[in-house]
Amino acid sequence: MNALEPPGERPPARRNDKLFSRREIEGLIADGKHIIILDGKVLKVDAWLRFHPGGDKSIKHMVGRDATDEATALHSPEALQRMNSFQIGRIEGRWINFLPPIQGGKFRSYNEDEPDTPELNYEDSSEQDISDPPSPIFEPGESTARFRGPASSVSSISSSPPSTPSKMDREARPLFLDARTQQEIIMDRAKYPPLDPKSQDFIVEKFRALRQQLKDEGLYNCNYFAYLIEISRYTLLGALSYYFLTKGWYGTSGFFLGCMWHQLVFTAHDAGHMGITHNFHLDTVLGIIIADYIGGLSLGWWKRNHNVHHIVTNSPEHDPDIEHVPFFAISHRFFDSLRSSYYDRIMTYDAFAKFFIRFQHFLYYPVLAFGRFNLYRLSWEYLLGGQAPRRGPAWWHRWFEIAGQIFFWTWFGYGVVYRSIPDWPNRLLFILVSHVVTMPLHVQITLSHFAMSTADLGVHESFPQKMLRTTMDVDCPQWLDFFHGGLQFQAIHHLFPRMPRHNLRRAQKMVMQFCKEVEVPYAIFTFLDGNKEVIGRLGEVAGQARLLAECRRSIVEEGGHVH
Repeated sequence: MNALEPPGERPPARRNDKLFSRREIEGLIADGKHIIILDGKVLKVDAWLRFHPGGDKSIKHMVGRDATDEATALHSPEALQRMNSFQIGRIEGRWINFLPPIQGGKFRSYNEDEPDTPELNYEDSSEQDISDPPSPIFEPGESTARFRGPASSVSSISSSPPSTPSKMDREARPLFLDARTQQEIIMDRAKYPPLDPKSQDFIVEKFRALRQQLKDEGLYNCNYFAYLIEISRYTLLGALSYYFLTKGWYGTSGFFLGCMWHQLVFTAHDAGHMGITHNFHLDTVLGIIIADYIGGLSLGWWKRNHNVHHIVTNSPEHDPDIEHVPFFAISHRFFDSLRSSYYDRIMTYDAFAKFFIRFQHFLYYPVLAFGRFNLYRLSWEYLLGGQAPRRGPAWWHRWFEIAGQIFFWTWFGYGVVYRSIPDWPNRLLFILVSHVVTMPLHVQITLSHFAMSTADLGVHESFPQKMLRTTMDVDCPQWLDFFHGGLQFQAIHHLFPRMPRHNLRRAQKMVMQFCKEVEVPYAIFTFLDGNKEVIGRLGEVAGQARLLAECRRSIVEEGGHVH
């Protein structure tokens, strides 16, 4: 005690050293505050939402949760240090996650005068963290066991009892859909470690030790010589495209241009994750030059989309990378016309979707062949629709990207397509070939997730287990690494997204050993088998869509009503 301090009194605690109870944090979130837990610190990040270069959605999915592993995976040490400026206090002990408001969590306001109530224990919270009504197929009678349902109706672990979804008549929505949802959860819970604190804490402890080991072995250091080889490849492909353009071989020219775009995306991906120089602005500039100026795609759009994908991987309601209705549905849950929290709209399972999804396994490759055209639309929607940060450290990135888009459409649209190719048949040939050639990239991106689990195991699942449960790797010989561009190591990349891709193969053995120690399955397929898995999943969901259509037809014939 200080000699000048009055007896019996202590100096007031610093504002950022206040000890918060779980109930107080719930009250702050109920009042609209964006609170996350980071390494035992309580952060209020409301002031940062508009300025976050990766968009506000990724932060909102962490509200009420311990974001230590997610934030560490996606941010540099310098960025993590700057987060301390948002600290308003701290917690003691192990944090039990809330379900974030963006995912449907409900929170009670805090009243300082209310009597103290004991904290919910793990078992209590896990039982309240769900909303779908029990299915008589798995839970006959009045069983109290439940499973998580759609996010639009899920309550937080401290909320009032959840309500029953009402998007479809129970008659029009056959019980097999609910049964299938529960079956997937049961299968995942049997296949992966339990969700109790002891099991998940063990996984997290081993994961953090592995991350440190990878750093100690220098696997976060970029291999710049590998980029010398990459630049040589890009230059060769670009030169071949120009050469054949001057010779009037427009289809061949388009082929090599598409190959160059295909390869350049891998480096843009590295830059978006700060995996090249590890400097935010420098890597962003490199990424924008590649993505916008050379490829016509917005790096800012990709980062906003991709950050959310890395946090809520394979969640039908939240992960934009699997939200492709009406063209694709990788889960029967899309039949419920789910609301996308990313796009803030209903993914309507309308007449077009009902027809198209029944044949999606046949149309998978043809649709992906035109995927790049959709990326142009999404890029301009991001840049002109108010999604890009207007203030903060990334305020100027939007303008740099818009300049890049103008530059791209000037050299590609005007200079090459219009000025260098004499007639429209050859122009269309050039455009189609150059864009269709990039189709393997879209296959590569979807390959590692479409065949993996979309089940929601709740807020108690650790970050490393969720990433390994929803992501698979592709096994290929080392000499083919250039073709896959590091995306074949998606599971490893999801665990360590800032690791330069040229080091992912070296990290693979250590990740496999980690998986063995914590008893989490490590999914890896050959490229061919991975494609078979994806087509099989799409065919399975297509069969469920056909069965649902038959059920609806039978109900109508019997005089029932279908909503």
